[in-house]
Amino acid sequence: MDKLANPAPGFQRNPDKVITVEPYRGSVAVRAGDTVIARSTRARLLSEPPYPAVFYIPFDDIDFSKLARTGHSTHCPYKGEASYWSVLPAGEGAKDAMWAYEHPFDEMAEIRDHGAFYTSKVTVEATPD
Repeated sequence: MDKLANPAPGFQRNPDKVITVEPYRGSVAVRAGDTVIARSTRARLLSEPPYPAVFYIPFDDIDFSKLARTGHSTHCPYKGEASYWSVLPAGEGAKDAMWAYEHPFDEMAEIRDHGAFYTSKVTVEATPD
């Protein structure tokens, strides 16, 4: 068995935990009002029961000119350290609206260079193929 270089401590403690990351077959758009923040046909859908599924959008499909990195961060024992961005067109209500695991643990490498958005702060529209 291959040894991981950066293993997730969460999976080491709880090897039965299941987190799936799959390509989403369709398109995903993120908006703040009428302003499109991201649009992608290459999003990934992360499922981690009991939490709602979350779309992770490739950085290349996100308009970072409409975002501002914040100093906020969180830690997930399964994914790693999350960095946050505010969505500028949405004002104060969209502070820390996007997060990303820029250097995830090995088991979650599929979400590297992808951002996810809080649906309570911006509109996330998914259209299946």
